[in-house]
Amino acid sequence: MKIGIMGGTFDPIHNGHLHLAQTALTQFDLDQIWFMPNGMPPHKKQSSIESDIHERIAMTQIAIKANKQFYLQEYEAKREKVSYSYKTMEHFRKMYPDDEFYFIIGADSLFSIETWKHPERLFKACIILAACRDEAATKESLNGQIQMLKGKYGAHIKFLAMPLEHVSSHEIRKLIESGEPVSEYIPAEVEAYIRKEGLYGSGNRKN
Repeated sequence: MKIGIMGGTFDPIHNGHLHLAQTALTQFDLDQIWFMPNGMPPHKKQSSIESDIHERIAMTQIAIKANKQFYLQEYEAKREKVSYSYKTMEHFRKMYPDDEFYFIIGADSLFSIETWKHPERLFKACIILAACRDEAATKESLNGQIQMLKGKYGAHIKFLAMPLEHVSSHEIRKLIESGEPVSEYIPAEVEAYIRKEGLYGSGNRKN
């Protein structure tokens, strides 16, 4: 099978994540997308994550349940230590040797990916899908970096045309906190869960 990996804090998961996953599924004829909430992401301060891993898993599960090709992958969420992408992808390659893995990242991450832990091992373990807006100027600015990574590491990198999104998880949290509507940005059932649990200042948070 051809499997796309969508990692993230998903704090909260929003329509942009879902649209990007569906785009990857269609564009590269993938069989499945695994949504993988990060327990302790190495590039993000733990204090910047506002909901705990169980809440983020619950929101992810709610958001993807209607799509039979979307799956929740809890491998990193269950680890009690920082998860590095190369180790995660090597684990999947070992567990599922007959499958081909596509690791979805933002195209801007290509410019910092050499600072990641063992990028050379990550490139050997999967195909990178670099999500960027489908514009000639955007692609041109990234092409030099892609060619460098291919030459240096033998990396296999493909462009993933990213739908235009107008809001981030951080902005959604701010909107919820200030009582602004967010129904156009997140699935209705995810919003209901957020309100019920009092996440992001939406009500009396449960202890």
